[in-house]
Amino acid sequence: MRESTRNLPIFKKAQEIYETLKVITDLFPEDNDYLQTLKSHLLEDSMIIHAKISGAEAVKLYDIKMENAAIIRKAARSIMVSGNTLEMMGFTDAKYYTIIRNLTEEFRLLFVDWVSGFNPKHFIVDNWGLFNPPGISHDYVQRDDELNFLDEDEE
Repeated sequence: MRESTRNLPIFKKAQEIYETLKVITDLFPEDNDYLQTLKSHLLEDSMIIHAKISGAEAVKLYDIKMENAAIIRKAARSIMVSGNTLEMMGFTDAKYYTIIRNLTEEFRLLFVDWVSGFNPKHFIVDNWGLFNPPGISHDYVQRDDELNFLDEDEE
């Protein structure tokens, strides 16, 4: 992973979420199979966020960046809502999950800024139609000059 990725505010916030999740989920009772399974899912979602930020930062293509962003959003939303059942499942310290919700909201704001920085001119038509820049349909005929960015050196 590039040092520049590790220094991104969004990556640092993701790391803060992971570390806080680790502390909170370490409080889950060992004999509660549901909470131990939830712990695995929460930590996995947190690690997915890191991987997908790195993946998005490693490419120029808008559609790949947006695909990674969609997976990040899904993982972050899963982390956010997972706290809803903690008390019901016997976790007496569920009140601490508010910290995770606050961190996730801070992450969301960083995410919005980060995604807005993706260059929509750096695209190859996504013929599935999911991650094309605004105004580009799945059957758009791309001109050769629209692909010149592929020859540019990394920033």
